[in-house]
Amino acid sequence: MRFGIDRLLTEEELRAPLQGKRVALVAHPASVTAQLEHSLDALIARGVNVTSAFGPQHGLKGDKQDNMVETADETDPKYGIPIYSLYGEVRRPSGQMMSSADVFLFDLQDLGCRIYTFVTTLLYLMEEAARAGKEVWVLDRPNPAGGPVEGSLLVPGQESFVGAGPMPMRHGITMGEMGSWFRAHFGLDLDYKVVEMVGWQPGHAPGFGWPEGRVWINPSPNAANVNMARAYAGTVMLEGTTLSEGRGTTRPLEVLFGAPDIDAGAVLKEMQRLAPSWLRGCAVRENWFEPTFHKHAGTLCSSLMIHAEGRFYDHHEFRPWRLQALAFKAIRALYGDYPLWRDFPYEYEFDRLAIDVINGGPSLREWVDDAEAEPGDLDTLAEADETEWRRTIKSHLIYS
Repeated sequence: MRFGIDRLLTEEELRAPLQGKRVALVAHPASVTAQLEHSLDALIARGVNVTSAFGPQHGLKGDKQDNMVETADETDPKYGIPIYSLYGEVRRPSGQMMSSADVFLFDLQDLGCRIYTFVTTLLYLMEEAARAGKEVWVLDRPNPAGGPVEGSLLVPGQESFVGAGPMPMRHGITMGEMGSWFRAHFGLDLDYKVVEMVGWQPGHAPGFGWPEGRVWINPSPNAANVNMARAYAGTVMLEGTTLSEGRGTTRPLEVLFGAPDIDAGAVLKEMQRLAPSWLRGCAVRENWFEPTFHKHAGTLCSSLMIHAEGRFYDHHEFRPWRLQALAFKAIRALYGDYPLWRDFPYEYEFDRLAIDVINGGPSLREWVDDAEAEPGDLDTLAEADETEWRRTIKSHLIYS
């Protein structure tokens, strides 16, 4: 099994078109080879003329912990090339940034979730490359959540930095496939290339998305393991609530919630009563934690931990978006007036509730808050959108 970066480095015919061209690299800490050499070092060592590099949210080094914590431009101390931030003064590369290279290599490890901002970073890069007449190559990497699709489609007009277009929360494709869809959907006229992986089989044992034997490196500070990557399309919605997502602990975004004033055991029982089938494919257990920072810092929280791993994981049954929605619904049923929805600026959106920005529209929040709404209602909405998305991406799939 070889990732795009490994093929580019070892197959001379793939690198040949880069000869005589200025090359930029979009990378983060997980942009490494099979030997754990960072892509920037590896490309320069192989003689590629890298003239600039770009860091997405959390930075090229991955040192920025929370959302809306920006990174400044800098000069690489080893190579003397500019390192431009795509999460600082700008999130869309400027004309000056685009003038730094002829070919842009995009080598970001994704989590398979629409809200993960690297998806939108790819779209912005492709749009600016189309305007500037530049090439974009995606050095493809696995979608660690595999191929399952889940969630309602983003509603037109609800686009944001965490919502690049009308896709569901769990999109089920790689960044290479995503770029192909972007080019078609947005009508982008640019030279686009995918350096495909070899041997990746989404949906198949033993890895079901993330290949066994390949070391996991955090693509962002809170993406600590494959369990988190699998759960993220659900647990990321906690960022739009007053409930802790586990930031300030060693297992962030692997919990359905954490709160000092909620009985997690009672919530689990209510979830099992409301929609037991939505808990399939994983184990959910009660646990406790005390965050060292962020929401409820220094306070003991009751919580439910997700284990989409080991013998508890069923790749084709696990549905994290529904699982998280069910936790919200159970909390609302047990604690009717609980202040679930957090009203604060989220990813540079100031006029909409964060939960609506995250979910690409108000439908999930409205379903949670409607005492008459049942699990089947959300299912009906989501299933139609999931079917539409599978039809939409069919012609862009590389690894099916």
